Amino acid sequence: MTVHDTTADTTAIEAAAFRRLLQHLMRERPDVQNIDLMIGAGFCRNCIADWYREAASARGTAMTREEAREAIYGEPFAQWKARHQRDATPEQLAAFDALQHGKA
Repeated sequence: MTVHDTTADTTAIEAAAFRRLLQHLMRERPDVQNIDLMIGAGFCRNCIADWYREAASARGTAMTREEAREAIYGEPFAQWKARHQRDATPEQLAAFDALQHGKA
């Protein structure tokens, strides 16, 4: 049996991998700042929340940005941010700006 034998198998495997990614980013590595994720990977936790909301909308489920963020962060975003996020350093901002303007 391959992992792509049925759509249900594929969906279950993808869902499990997604849940593991969230566990890693939100609970095991909250020290990794969103701006560092953006610089290194081109997406951050907020991007995941936006994708989650877009997927919900595609399936006919209305969701606000804050509801999506709470679903991803596991708590209201403001609470998570207050506990884990720091202000971006000038170096981080410069690196992010360079990426945005194709200078990296």
